[in-house]
Amino acid sequence: MGTGSDVGKSVIATALCRILADRGLRVAPFKAQNMSNNSGVTPEGLEMGRAQIVQAEAARIAPHVDMNPVLLKPTSEVGSQVVLLGEAFANATAAAYHQLKEQLFKEACLAYDRLAAAHDLIVMEGAGSCAEVNLMASDITNLRMADYAGARVLLVADIHRGGVFAQLVGTLACLAPAQQDQIAGFVINRFRGDIALFADGTRWIQARTAKPVFGVLPWLPDIRIEAEDSVVLENPLPHSGASHNRPRIGVIRLPHISNFTDFDPLANLEGLSLQFLERVQELSSFGAVVLPGSKNTRSDLAWLHRSGWSDRLKTYAVAGGHLLGICGGYQILGQHVADPDGLEGRPGTTPGLGLLPVTTRLEAPKTTTRSRFRWGPIAGSGYEIHMGQTRRGGGRPFLTVTERNGRACSDEDGCLAPSGRVMGTYLHGLFDTPGVTRAWLAAIGLEGIAVTELQGLAARDRAYDRLAAHFTRFIDTDSLLAACLGRKLAVN
Repeated sequence: MGTGSDVGKSVIATALCRILADRGLRVAPFKAQNMSNNSGVTPEGLEMGRAQIVQAEAARIAPHVDMNPVLLKPTSEVGSQVVLLGEAFANATAAAYHQLKEQLFKEACLAYDRLAAAHDLIVMEGAGSCAEVNLMASDITNLRMADYAGARVLLVADIHRGGVFAQLVGTLACLAPAQQDQIAGFVINRFRGDIALFADGTRWIQARTAKPVFGVLPWLPDIRIEAEDSVVLENPLPHSGASHNRPRIGVIRLPHISNFTDFDPLANLEGLSLQFLERVQELSSFGAVVLPGSKNTRSDLAWLHRSGWSDRLKTYAVAGGHLLGICGGYQILGQHVADPDGLEGRPGTTPGLGLLPVTTRLEAPKTTTRSRFRWGPIAGSGYEIHMGQTRRGGGRPFLTVTERNGRACSDEDGCLAPSGRVMGTYLHGLFDTPGVTRAWLAAIGLEGIAVTELQGLAARDRAYDRLAAHFTRFIDTDSLLAACLGRKLAVN
């Protein structure tokens, strides 16, 4: 659990999943409730949060919805789609969701029980801060879930954001004595500089709380683990002078952006600068601009029109720029998006950018598939998560889908504009396939960017190994596990 959001809970849970799996244990991740628009699809064709998919990969097992039984996908400031055990269950405001919590907690407990019966250990992750006193009575993710599982808690604090002593001591002060007893100790994350200089701080924390600090984890920026949610994008970095010396790809940072980890393989390429763009700006210096997935396509379309991005994107396209739309971004590039049943808000139709000859109608049921596809001679795999269908009125299909959820098919997907410079697809995970990345870079005139075969799961797997080695170097892992389990861990 954490002293706040984005302190590193997911990454540390990922490290523990790989460490325990490497010790020969059957380990699985679990998060009772996740709030994120960054989701993925299980082998059964069901939807769950990507953080637990990442942790399952680190544990060397297939993801399953029991690992994330409740997923909230925000559609507005006060409302979310509720995904229960992988399927869309309800659209609820915060107040309405509160009424569902006891039902959802029971489902989460059943999911935990099924996982625990099939595995040696479960690495559970909390949400946000575990000391939100106004929410604690109805919490289904943090201390209440830990209490149900009989689990002790590792509390993670982020020293990079400052106030680490207040983070830890203040969190404990907000908890009742029985809840304080659930905390086994601490890990301090994202330290920069000489760790020896923090030795006095470690001693102070241990003396003040009577709980151990299991270690201080230095910042290691060259290990890339997929982020849980878009908090990592909320403050886009300004363009540095160095970035202008490299070809640039821009990704529009939509208000309801989803599945932004689609672009991690591009961000890892040497010689390429990937930049998330929120402020409206001139685009002529970008080799391509991408419209990513969206959890509320019509709302994000309205934002594009209102902010002035629509005109900039159209000008860019007319001047010969390359545009790619993925999922919601594909819908946005079309002629219009219709939502007659109000699945994403007020019923109605919103004009698109008009850059692809397609129209979209939002309708249930939700499509969630693991898919295989071909782009000409190149075979790849990805996943689809979307409401509704998009129909072409011209242009050419972009991809051919050859398999969905293990069933062979031969379906056209996406659209290529007659110019070939504007394209859209429903497939997430395009750039996990090196051949697709090379072909797309060539299509936008960037053939000189080197793309290695280490992409997708292979790249992520290497990152999990490096993360586990980094963790065990700086954290007293054996003491941590003994304190959390109440016993010395037997290794198979």
